[in-house]
Amino acid sequence: MDVGLALLADYANVTAEGKLNIMGVFDVIYAHRFPTVHGQMQLVFSLEANPAEAGSTKQLEIKLMGEDGLTLFSLAGELSLQGKRPVPIGELLKMNQIVGLQNVRFEKPGAYQIAILINGDVKRAVSLRVQERPAQQP
Repeated sequence: MDVGLALLADYANVTAEGKLNIMGVFDVIYAHRFPTVHGQMQLVFSLEANPAEAGSTKQLEIKLMGEDGLTLFSLAGELSLQGKRPVPIGELLKMNQIVGLQNVRFEKPGAYQIAILINGDVKRAVSLRVQERPAQQP
């Protein structure tokens, strides 16, 4: 299993037909002071699995890490690979995922990373920079 797409956005959804809609893709957050809290963002990623993996269960973990390598928070759960129809050989089983992240606190400016792990292996990482924005002069 691999992660074909991974990004941060202001908003995303998946239609009934499976179409992924993404708005407001970003990789930098600006703050006037620290610590700062980012009210809402969504981690959007697309999982791709070989047809032989259909019916299996994987361990999924998402970690937000600071530039010092420390984990700021972690989300974990099981992912069941169920196809809606048999997947022909040569095609991939694809699943779009959207994880809402609310009120994420950043203690200081710097480089951050959101890692997506499947069964303990990092499959993709999304970089995020948090920068201080100087106060505007009147």
